[in-house]
Amino acid sequence: MHVMWISGRVHSVMEMCRDIRAVPMQQLLQTEQMVHLMQAQILLTEAQIPQTEVRIIRMEVQTMEGQTQLVSQGPTAAIVPIKQLGTNGGGYFGCNSSHPLENPTYLTDIAECWSILIIPMSMVIALGFYIKRKKMAYSIYSVMLFAFLVGVCINVSQEMGGNPRIDEMGIAQDNGAMEGKEVRLGSAATALWSIVTTVTSNGSVNGMHDSTMPLSGMMEMLNMQINTWFGGVGVGFMNYYTFIIIAVFISGLMVGRTPEFLGKKVEAREMKIATIVALLHPLIILGGVALSCFLFAHYPEFVAGEGGWLNNPSFHGLSEQLYEYTSAAANNGSGFEGLGDNTYFWNYTTGWTLILGRFLPIVGQVAIAGLLAGKKYVPESAGTLKTDTVTFGVMTFAVIFIVAALSFFPAHALSTIAEHFSL
Repeated sequence: MHVMWISGRVHSVMEMCRDIRAVPMQQLLQTEQMVHLMQAQILLTEAQIPQTEVRIIRMEVQTMEGQTQLVSQGPTAAIVPIKQLGTNGGGYFGCNSSHPLENPTYLTDIAECWSILIIPMSMVIALGFYIKRKKMAYSIYSVMLFAFLVGVCINVSQEMGGNPRIDEMGIAQDNGAMEGKEVRLGSAATALWSIVTTVTSNGSVNGMHDSTMPLSGMMEMLNMQINTWFGGVGVGFMNYYTFIIIAVFISGLMVGRTPEFLGKKVEAREMKIATIVALLHPLIILGGVALSCFLFAHYPEFVAGEGGWLNNPSFHGLSEQLYEYTSAAANNGSGFEGLGDNTYFWNYTTGWTLILGRFLPIVGQVAIAGLLAGKKYVPESAGTLKTDTVTFGVMTFAVIFIVAALSFFPAHALSTIAEHFSL
């Protein structure tokens, strides 16, 4: 009986697939149709149909050039919530959230942006709930949100302002800098997404970051280089925690109060570990960039043997290399895809960068936590430095900016900033 039911359902699915070929592309993007396609895929999977038979589920569409194209089908609707809520970013289709079947409309676009941010944002508030210091959590959240909104404002203004080179050609840019953007989404939505995805460890894109304006690219990289704004699921506070230790120590020295955090004294050992962790991220990224630049300049035969790396060997070429290692170290996964990175060199070096950038800082952060846990609890007094005030929030932001952001200023001065002034 079960076999007969499966056979009947598969027959219905095959009939539906034949009908799909005659439906215009716009209608295929409707939610209801997508749901039916997902149901079909689940049904075939449950029936243990071989992969060769599953291949019949392809959508035949007419392109703008009048050509026929077969679009692969799969459990996209099931994968998208997982990749976004889990801040992973890998898509069913190669161009992930810029593909019309993964992100067809503004509604899905904003829903996916929300999905990327909701858990990392919530985890900051959850921290305050569990340690019973909600005010401190709100302070941390405010700093992160401020940095996020600054990035959004810069990127939206840059992308909507268009490219000066195109202005010189007398071409109107009413919709902003549309190179590398999806027409159905536009420049502003792409600019917003570029910040949302880089303040987290989510590598999904709804446009090509390589085509964004230089300062937009700088903000995308800075989000990952600073690596403290919200972050991936549960890791937003992880790197912020390091900078709080530094900020507490410096603030305590400045005002003559005992450096304390959560009732535990912050002393030289914790400060040393926090400093090493904070500087490790720039070291890994800039070390990788230095190696790739050295090989490109001094061993061109090696680069040529891998098919060549750079399509843009000037300022933007350095930006592409800097973005590659930044994305790997921050466990993001997006890229400036003008870089020919599917080679042995890039796969091995970015693989090691990813491992070192993710796991080494955890060692230091856990070590600090262990040292603080082993100390006696010190009740708050008049000499205790408050860590839940606006002043301390500003201090922490300043420390993050000075230690993290300025570490990358020389690299950006030779890449994104230089490219901006060359336009």
